[in-house]
Amino acid sequence: PQHPVLIDKFLEKAIEIEVDAVCDGDEVFIGGIMEHIEEAGVHSGDSACVLPPHSLNPKVIRTIKDYTRSLARELKVIGLINIQYALLGESVYVLEVNPRASRTVPFVSKATGVPLAKVATKIMIGKKLRDFNLPKEKDLSYVAVKEAVFPFSKFPEVDPILGPEMKATGEVMGIASSFGLAFCKAEEAAEMKLPVEGTVLISVADKYKKEIVEVADRLNKLGFKILATKGTKGALEKRGIRCELALKLHEGRPNIIDDILNKRIQMIINTPVGRESKYDDSYIRKAAIQYKVPYITTIAAATATVEGIETAKYGAIDVKPIQEYHACSG
Repeated sequence: PQHPVLIDKFLEKAIEIEVDAVCDGDEVFIGGIMEHIEEAGVHSGDSACVLPPHSLNPKVIRTIKDYTRSLARELKVIGLINIQYALLGESVYVLEVNPRASRTVPFVSKATGVPLAKVATKIMIGKKLRDFNLPKEKDLSYVAVKEAVFPFSKFPEVDPILGPEMKATGEVMGIASSFGLAFCKAEEAAEMKLPVEGTVLISVADKYKKEIVEVADRLNKLGFKILATKGTKGALEKRGIRCELALKLHEGRPNIIDDILNKRIQMIINTPVGRESKYDDSYIRKAAIQYKVPYITTIAAATATVEGIETAKYGAIDVKPIQEYHACSG
């Protein structure tokens, strides 16, 4: 071809990690390491993320810190830097290095109590990191979850499937003593309150049928009734998961849409299934938005959601000033 061609290798099932740091040209202060809940491939602005990381081992965290310091120094950054990584197995890949403020800086600053933008601004006019009384880098004694806010209720014809193009128009934060509770708070702040009982519809692509089994099993144990489309139902029943058949639009009545309209479904887990089911899938997700039924479109988010429901059902909601959280890790 007579024009440039960009070829990217997609890292299947990779975990995306994001870091915000401040560099004065010599020293580097890592403000926060965030683990994305959605897999790499979903725009970072659309993915929920958790601070500190929820599932990364100490070796991976050390590697990410080393890479961040090396990159910031080599690029001679004066101020803020944002780096996005992907973790596949034990291998850490650098996706992006942005020598600037990122959209996650307000979240990290709010979660940790460290005013990163203020520190970076003073560094840009000549100060050094040693001039600030910054806390030592250590794990927080609490968990903060950032969740994206989407405008889908204003645009009913837009399919809420997440991908590489950003669709979010805002963000909220949940903060608590555990991941499950922080996630639950963040979802409620984003106007997607998680149910603690009722019926869950599950319809997933073939490549996710093994992964959805654990989610469905945990929902069953929580007392939820499970409806599943034909292929998903077969996969779940093979693994001993109790479920009932849900009819797609072309399979008769009452179908999934009837169940949504009649408020017989309290939550939906629906990944894109394929071209032949594209209309069904899209219509399910749009109906969920219209009737305010919580919907989940990835396995990673479904797993986090179940953990949030477990905490909400069996744990107490702790509410206290954010300053008390900051004081615990100060």
